[in-house]
Amino acid sequence: MRLRDTPTVEVTRRLACSPERAWELVTDIELPTRAEGELQRAEWLDGAAGVAVGARFRGHNASTQMGEWHTEPEVVEVEDGRRWVWRVGPADAPIALWGFEVDTDREGVVVRQWAKMCDGRSPLSEFIAQHPDKEGRIVEHRLSVWHTAMTANLATIEEFAADPA
Repeated sequence: MRLRDTPTVEVTRRLACSPERAWELVTDIELPTRAEGELQRAEWLDGAAGVAVGARFRGHNASTQMGEWHTEPEVVEVEDGRRWVWRVGPADAPIALWGFEVDTDREGVVVRQWAKMCDGRSPLSEFIAQHPDKEGRIVEHRLSVWHTAMTANLATIEEFAADPA
């Protein structure tokens, strides 16, 4: 697995709630901070108040391996009530694309969170450049970290879906 192949990771969970409730939860950028993972806090920037194309937010992250850092993603796609996507890094050389999707089914909704690695310049791409013989393991490890965090995010969303307060 190589960074240039833009590998993707995805986690899906079925929730017993309305699509409107699921959408409310997946568009709350602070909700994932309650789950186990690197994201510690998040806030909208530039007066943005929610998910809209062009809106930006800051995510404050921390991990024992990588220390502390922040990103300033931009929302690049919104299909209201169904899907939103944000880009980390510049438009011409993104580091990653992330998204949430909400689909209805007979028993409620299916919520999906996914992320795609891109080959824009980042601490990860620089680390890979320093250790090209380990690229596959580095990418696999990072995708595993993302998968674990997404699983925790969807568990938190499921918890809040059951409690509309």
